[in-house]
Amino acid sequence: MSHGHSHGGGGCRCAAEREEPPEQRGLAYGLYLHIDLERLQCLNESREGSGRGVFKPWEERTDRSKFVESDADEELLFNIPFTGNVKLKGIIIMGEDDDSHPSEMRLYKNIPQMSFDDTEREPDQTFSLNRDLTGELEYATKISRFSNVYHLSIHISKNFGADTTKVFYIGLRGEWTELRRHEVTICNYEASANPADHRVHQVTPQTHFIS
Repeated sequence: MSHGHSHGGGGCRCAAEREEPPEQRGLAYGLYLHIDLERLQCLNESREGSGRGVFKPWEERTDRSKFVESDADEELLFNIPFTGNVKLKGIIIMGEDDDSHPSEMRLYKNIPQMSFDDTEREPDQTFSLNRDLTGELEYATKISRFSNVYHLSIHISKNFGADTTKVFYIGLRGEWTELRRHEVTICNYEASANPADHRVHQVTPQTHFIS
């Protein structure tokens, strides 16, 4: 089934339509491995710590024993710190087959410890969501805006009319790179510079750009 819609500047399509074979699909949504779960926050969750449980392997997305439900109203706010820099390409939001399913998602990048007051600012991207009961519907991000993300905030601002919102799975697809690995490597190399290395590579002072 094709989903060629455009939602608030982003499109959605079935993850099953992606070119990866099934055994590769789980790897594509592997960014959960690079989330700092100890520092992950979910504001307005009814059960403390339950928001972390929706970031799980693709193969476990249909496990309905792990979910998060909102508390005071229908809103949820996930503050997601990564362990490096991420290029975010797509998101899956899986909910219940009723009005508790999220209907709008707003994304903010690199604003650690966001509060609901902070969501009054303009988001980096907004999506109108369709009901997704199987974790197959992906919303494509504007990669130019999400190419250097160390912290992602997902604001579930609305559902389809229920008093509370329920989420079973959030899948994140993209690329991860270790934070500042290149700079550290350069600094370590220069701190233990070997004259023989300089003799071989003929390093000149103009090439030493150390930040």
